[in-house]
Amino acid sequence: MPTIKILCSDSAFQLQAESLASRLNLPLLDSLENELNCGHTKVADYFLEYASNGLSLRSTIRGDHGPIRCDFTSGANTHRRKYGGGNGQAIAKAIGVSGKFTPKVLDLTAGMGGDSFVLATLGCQMLLLERNIIVHSLLDDGLQRADVAGTADSELAAIIGRIELLQADAIAYLSGLPPEPCSDIIYLDPMFPERKKSAKVKKEMQAFHGIVGADQDASELLDLALSRARYRVVVKRSGAAGFLCDRAPSYSLEGKSTRFDVYARQKLPS
Repeated sequence: MPTIKILCSDSAFQLQAESLASRLNLPLLDSLENELNCGHTKVADYFLEYASNGLSLRSTIRGDHGPIRCDFTSGANTHRRKYGGGNGQAIAKAIGVSGKFTPKVLDLTAGMGGDSFVLATLGCQMLLLERNIIVHSLLDDGLQRADVAGTADSELAAIIGRIELLQADAIAYLSGLPPEPCSDIIYLDPMFPERKKSAKVKKEMQAFHGIVGADQDASELLDLALSRARYRVVVKRSGAAGFLCDRAPSYSLEGKSTRFDVYARQKLPS
């Protein structure tokens, strides 16, 4: 497991940094410069750094990936929500979004929240679960900053208002609910063991593999999801990957590198 320390490079976030260090039980650095000047001893593998542009995960390896930050106000996210294809996107079709149906979706493996944000832009009510506290912290910070930005962007405010985030283990969460449907759609994008490192695997994803690890309980999670979804379970997979738990879906929607496997429970409302 990589070593992680909290760093605050903007005094305006000192209280947040202290709170995060306490919650995660991680050391808070007084000064990065002082730490780096301590000799050849490795300070940490990663910093969770508070700066003026929010919380980021930053590698200490020279030449490694840049800061990993959750930013729903970025140009890429703004462009996608305005010109991304709307209900014609593969994820929208897999979830079943239409002009007549905008489902409530439970995202069991939220990660950095990219897919859930897209669905929220299409009108879906989203409940996000993320069990890894590091990833949850990054996502929560991104949502909070987007909420602030929403004061000057009513469209963004409405989108963020449709997203709720919990720091929770999905299996424990579902097991604690009555044995009946808890959401229209359940979405699942599990992390799997990295088979090999290559140029095709983003360095950010390599970092997440080291910090998050694989979702070894994906089989149990799929079983629970199938018993709790009202209409369907949607599993995101890489295009070359086999079916989750070798369980064939009702059908699949394939893109260039990503596939959505749809496990239908009953017909969507029309």
